[in-house]
Amino acid sequence: MGGHNDSSASEKKLSEAANVVPTLNAENLQSNLKVIYYSRTFMSIIGGVIAGILGFTGLTGFIFYFLVMAVTSVGLIAKAGFTVHSYFDSWNQIILDGFLGGLLSFVLFWTFAYDIVHIF
Repeated sequence: MGGHNDSSASEKKLSEAANVVPTLNAENLQSNLKVIYYSRTFMSIIGGVIAGILGFTGLTGFIFYFLVMAVTSVGLIAKAGFTVHSYFDSWNQIILDGFLGGLLSFVLFWTFAYDIVHIF
């Protein structure tokens, strides 16, 4: 009987472990999302200045923006230790959040730096 109780106890622990739903603290999740937003905005500004200084125009500048955002996403994933679900709800949050807001900042600083370096 001792062996039976031990196996039922271990089965009970396994079933309880299977029913545990991972939860995230809402404040920590919100803080992590702010970090992503600020990182993307900062990298968009830096990327825009670099694109303007290098003299990218047209489609080349937008391709450069997508490259900068891809590198930023990989950097954020690496910073999270490649365990995204420990810090965020889904992969989409770390890959896509702040993408369009960053695009507007990129274009602003891209045109500003291009004007200063190549026109004036």
